[in-house]
Amino acid sequence: MKHVRLYQNAPLKINDTMMLDEYASHHLLKVLRFPQGQDITLFNGDGNNYQASVISVKKQCEVRINSCVPNLNESSLKLTLAQGVAKGEKMDFLMQKAVELGVSQIIPIFTERCVVRLKAEKLKKRMQHWRKIIIGACEQSGRSVVPELLDPLDLSSLMTQDYGDIFVLHHRAEHSLLDFGKSLRAMIIIGPEGGLSDDEIIYATQQGAQPLLLGSRVLRTETASLAAIANMQLLWGS
Repeated sequence: MKHVRLYQNAPLKINDTMMLDEYASHHLLKVLRFPQGQDITLFNGDGNNYQASVISVKKQCEVRINSCVPNLNESSLKLTLAQGVAKGEKMDFLMQKAVELGVSQIIPIFTERCVVRLKAEKLKKRMQHWRKIIIGACEQSGRSVVPELLDPLDLSSLMTQDYGDIFVLHHRAEHSLLDFGKSLRAMIIIGPEGGLSDDEIIYATQQGAQPLLLGSRVLRTETASLAAIANMQLLWGS
């Protein structure tokens, strides 16, 4: 049986017994038909893996925590993805793969060419949905630090914050990542479908962002985001 990793938003301590939350219990008992006596891995975002034994498989799953081991697979690059909000499943896909590739933070941004416009209640539900995707990607990819999903911003609000070295993706830029020195903390700004407008790119560069070229071809937003993250991790991170 494939080894199971599950997130628990709770303190975890060696020798403690605990009931898994409703979602984790349902996944183990109803989806996986997980047997009593087998081991799983738990994490709560503190950077450690907690090995636990399943000791009860009744209505809710009970486990005993046996050991704690630091998880050392986090990237040395603290990378923030500021992603123009894309439609539907594209944004879900982007979030999932960005987590797998090791980002530290994700900031949805609303830009001039965003097709998606979310009012308060719908935005709240979408944020909850995205957080579930982020946690699921951590479970799948072996991460024990959960990337932070920040509240959506517009570009002007985004540029008032300090995220380290800032890069704005632009298919008419002149410099690639190879032209920049190593960064330990960075942010990549990527537009939605249709990209960032010329005015937005000018504004971002005036505020200190470096225009970044990924190649001679125009990439879709989901391709551009993941290519940028992968290249930054290869050059500067894990």
